[in-house]
Amino acid sequence: MLDNLKKYKVILVSNSPRRKELLAGLGVSYEVRTLPDVDESYPETLQGADIPLYIAKEKADAYRDMLQPGELMITADTIVWLDGKVLGKPKDREDALRMLRDMSGRTHEVFTGVCLTTTEWQRSFAARTEVSFSVLGEEEIAYYVDKFRPMDKAGAYGVQEWIGFIGVENISGSYYNIMGLPVQRLYRELIKIK
Repeated sequence: MLDNLKKYKVILVSNSPRRKELLAGLGVSYEVRTLPDVDESYPETLQGADIPLYIAKEKADAYRDMLQPGELMITADTIVWLDGKVLGKPKDREDALRMLRDMSGRTHEVFTGVCLTTTEWQRSFAARTEVSFSVLGEEEIAYYVDKFRPMDKAGAYGVQEWIGFIGVENISGSYYNIMGLPVQRLYRELIKIK
């Protein structure tokens, strides 16, 4: 499948081991490129899905000068959205504990923005998943943060880790979106490429 991509050298702009694994799961051959210190700020007026979509496009723009003809670049960004606020990557242990306490017993949204870029065109899309957590005990939250160190994850959790096993009651939308790359939607977008 995805034979249409054979004319492209696919570039994944991400350090995320989860995104690398998910893209490989589609059977796509790719190489990884990353730059240090790509700006991930966004205008405060943006809400929900518009935030990761903006950041994914900004990441693409940061690499656009390095893109060669025949290359297809994939950039993405994921946020957790609760009470009209972004829960990004935690600053420290206390921040991670706070985020998980805030999500305990509640439903939040996970948005991922994805941008596909070549030297000739750019397309982007966003995916949304609702995640409902059961009530998490203080011991469970501390155990997870101390054992799994989720400092590199939006919302301070990985759904594929222990906290997802014991805490996630319901998911509406793409499971893989919660991991950082909505691969089903990405596949649908990739097969459209001529």
